[in-house]
Amino acid sequence: MAICGKAIKFGDNVDTDVILPGQYLVLTDTTELAKHAMEGLDPTFTTKIHDGAFIVAGKNFGCGSSREQAPLALKHAGIKCVLAESFARIFYRNSVTIGLPVLECPGISSKVEEGDVLAVDLRVGEVENKSKDLVLQATQLPEFIVEILEGGGLIEHLRRRIRLE
Repeated sequence: MAICGKAIKFGDNVDTDVILPGQYLVLTDTTELAKHAMEGLDPTFTTKIHDGAFIVAGKNFGCGSSREQAPLALKHAGIKCVLAESFARIFYRNSVTIGLPVLECPGISSKVEEGDVLAVDLRVGEVENKSKDLVLQATQLPEFIVEILEGGGLIEHLRRRIRLE
């Protein structure tokens, strides 16, 4: 499963409170949630997403509270994948559950600039920076996680499995 997009870059310790500020937790419409993605850190964030994009970040992306709405807002805003040096565990799990690809990629924050064009192969964990002709190796996802992501998230993956059995 290969995906392409432009990088939108953030630093270390991006917490869920800036990914989706607390006043929007009452929203249930994912389209409305998406309008406020990253608003706490960059109010212009959603205007930077054209035909999908990747978030590239440093260490501990998604730390803070365990709000499930944070990865939902990113996914529905058009983020195709989040690439970071490391993730907060609950953000990582919530992302996989809803079908938002997340890959840990050592050194990525120093090798990707805002606007770089990236191609990611989720099956092998390869991240190609097409703007710099550079290939990085992310932690390879286990097959069952790739299947969940390709299925659109855990619920859709399980529905498909139940229909096939």
